[in-house]
Amino acid sequence: MKPGVLLIEDERQIHRFLRPVLEGHGYRVEAAMTGEAGLAAAAAKRPDVILLDLGLPDLDGLEVTRRLREWSRTPIIVLSARGREGDKVAALDAGADDYVTKPFGVPELLARVRVALRHAQDRSPEGSEPVFRVGDLEVDLGRRRVCRGGKEIHLTPIEYRLLAYLVRNSGRVVTHPTLLAEVWGPTFRQETHYLRVFMGQLRRKIEDDPARPRFIRTEPGVGYRLLDE
Repeated sequence: MKPGVLLIEDERQIHRFLRPVLEGHGYRVEAAMTGEAGLAAAAAKRPDVILLDLGLPDLDGLEVTRRLREWSRTPIIVLSARGREGDKVAALDAGADDYVTKPFGVPELLARVRVALRHAQDRSPEGSEPVFRVGDLEVDLGRRRVCRGGKEIHLTPIEYRLLAYLVRNSGRVVTHPTLLAEVWGPTFRQETHYLRVFMGQLRRKIEDDPARPRFIRTEPGVGYRLLDE
């Protein structure tokens, strides 16, 4: 699965320039022109890296960073024409991981994206237990691969995030609001119909009989539990 990059930037020429560059280097690109749209996209798409302009038309980039940090550890690389030391310190203090001053070179930006992805992988709890196995189901969190009986299963990004969170909490009941917040974002805690739809899709892919699931059990009125034995 290609790493996802969310570009939150109101300059269309930056979008037209960066999208083909990033896609040409193997990244999936989502784009937003405002802070609010960027926050919604971060919650819905769960990118691996966020590229954020500070001068947005509706919200200051520092506010976007602070609001993201309330619920997300996704690496944030600030792209800004503000080159003063105080601006850089303010962005980093707000929760940004890196700061690139415009204009910037493509090789430098790509290198910083690679560094952010490496750091995110190093600090991820997935790194401590990269392969989960129960029965003939195998989930390799480090390589983002899911197999049954040795055969790889293709999951959508949302299906994978659902399964990965259950794997990291295997054996425990995960409540509906927690799953919704972790997979879709904190504003989706009441949207239980999202869970029903995507859990049904996930079960159809990993269970022999989705109506009588072997791996992902429903805890009625509470949430779901992934069996660990």
